This record gives sequence, C-alpha cells and structure tokens, in this order.
Amino acid sequence: MITRMTVALGLFVFLATVTTKGWCEEKVLRMSTTTSTQSSGLLDILLPEFERDSGIRIKVIAKGTGAAIRDGQDGNVDVIFVHARDREEDFVRNGFGTERFPVMHNDFVLLGPAEDHAGIKGKKNAATALGFIAKERAMFISRGDDSGTHTKEQALWGASGVELVETSRKIVKKRTEKIITLKRPAASESWYISIGQGMGKVITYADEKRAYTLADRGTYIKYKFGKSPAVELDVLVEGDASMANPYGIIPVNPKKHPHVQYEMAMQFVHWLTGSRGQNLIAGYRLEGKQLFYPDAQ
Repeated sequence: MITRMTVALGLFVFLATVTTKGWCEEKVLRMSTTTSTQSSGLLDILLPEFERDSGIRIKVIAKGTGAAIRDGQDGNVDVIFVHARDREEDFVRNGFGTERFPVMHNDFVLLGPAEDHAGIKGKKNAATALGFIAKERAMFISRGDDSGTHTKEQALWGASGVELVETSRKIVKKRTEKIITLKRPAASESWYISIGQGMGKVITYADEKRAYTLADRGTYIKYKFGKSPAVELDVLVEGDASMANPYGIIPVNPKKHPHVQYEMAMQFVHWLTGSRGQNLIAGYRLEGKQLFYPDAQ
C-alpha cells in the first residue's frame, strides 16, 4: 500500500511539474525591437510591470529596425516594436502585420563635441548641418546597420545636397549575415565611419573619437545622464520637424504565420497603448528629462 501511494504521489508531482512548466512556456511572448528601446532603459521599466499585470514574460530580441522587421516577416517573433514609419506601414500593407498601433515618440538629435569643428551648433536644419560636417570633413560615426536611426540618417544625407555614392556592406546580427545597400558621402573614407552597431555603442564610440553622430534623444539622455561615466557629447542640432521619431507596435499576422501567439501579442498591445503603459512611458525620466512621449492616448 505504501509503495502504491508513493508511486501515485510521485506521479502526481511529476505531472504537476510538467503541466506547470508547459503553462509557463506558453506565457512567453517573443518581441523584436529596436536597440533604442532597450539602450534607453525603457524596457526595464515597462516589461516587469507588464509581466506583473499579465503573467506574460516577454523575450526581447533587440536589433536594428530593419532586422526587427525581417524577424516579423520570417515569423520568428510574435510582435515588433520599432521606429521607421514608412517601413512599418509597408510591413502591414504586405500582410506581415495586422495593424500598426502608435505608442510614443521622441526625436532625433545631432550630437557632437563641445569644440564643434564643423560649426553646426544651433542650426535648425539637420540636412544643412550634415552639409557643413561634410565640407569640413569632420569625423561622423554612422550606425550603418539598417536601423530606424540609420534610415533617418540616410534620408538626411539625401536632402543635404552632398554628393553621395552607393555601397554595400555585410552586417552580422545574432550569427546571421545580411548584405545591406547604403549611401554615404563621396570620397569620405577618412572621416565617415560606419560601424554597424546599436545606438548605445555608436554614442560611446563617437564620444571616444570626439565625432558627430545622429541619435535618438532617449538613448542619448540615458548615456548622458543615466550612466557613469557619462558621455561628453552635446546636442548641437535639434528641433527640425524632419527629425521626428515615432514608435509603433505591430502584431505579426497569424494568417501569414499561424504559429504566432497573436492573442498574447494583442494583450501586450492593449496594455502598452492603454493607460497603464502610457503612464509609465510618460513618467520615465532621467535627471528630470523625459525620454519618450506617449502617443496612444
């Protein structure tokens, strides 16, 4: 009798453990997002609160927006949270995502050293400022990684009037190689440096080299006021309407990829765009400086 009871109890514990483990695994949502949401520290604020409210843990894959979108196209994730509006709309238009939900915004800024050899401080037009940087052949650090920030930089160079040349480069993300095509100023090998890295590493590298770079304001604030030692780069150009930086979240379309966890993705979307998520976004500050501004409400 004791033996039978022991076996029965052991079987009960085993089944309970397996069932519980399976339930936990089902409550993991895969999200591909831009490095700026991670490097800025925002996800450290949002995700623990969402898990506490919902019981769903989010597995974050942080990379450039282009690579994050490709994750969604390939069905490798359940939801994408990125910042390249035209590419996001194409993602939905082509059936890979169900709908783009606006979440928040900040803006892009041109950073540089206090000595400002190119003389761009205070200029109101970012494309014009890039023209000054090219004229002075002042060192400029580009992400060069097909991210939302890199996409914006490419558009600004295109509007600058500087002669550009088309090149290609290989980038490696999570052991996956991809060839991307990009444009850079002509004859710029000595001063335009494309490093194929995320926003935080680009800001750090530009700071070390006393160089210029384009960054999202949220990540810059984190590295200027939320880290020690802080970077010394200053915001030299800001306020240009073309430097707006909206973020959107898009569930991957289950009609395209039936295995995705669409209901959990929508649960996160509603939480993030609802009062709970939006208030957390609005309240995230460093040294009194707001990093992102909610857009959903």
